Amino acid sequence: MSLVTTHVLDTASGKPAAGIAVRFEQDGTLLAEGVTDADGRIRDLGPGRLEPGVYRLVFDTGSYLGPEAFFPEVTIAFRIADGTTHHHVPMLLSPFAYSAYRGS
Repeated sequence: MSLVTTHVLDTASGKPAAGIAVRFEQDGTLLAEGVTDADGRIRDLGPGRLEPGVYRLVFDTGSYLGPEAFFPEVTIAFRIADGTTHHHVPMLLSPFAYSAYRGS
């Protein structure tokens, strides 16, 4: 399993959000990218080890929510203190809101 994974749930439909492109970045440098699967997950996003620091997941929510999306893109910045442990960063998404948390 990758050190960084994500999961997007569409809270308006009550279903996983499939087909969302996600970029994993640090300081503007692309480290990895992927697309959420049928279960709304990306299970392999990033290397097996990371240096401590601030990282970003950038979600292309506009392609999922449509051309009139209030949030065409969502960026979640988070800090990795231990670059050898798994970090799961789920997002809950609806047309006019989103939230994120550190998962397990």
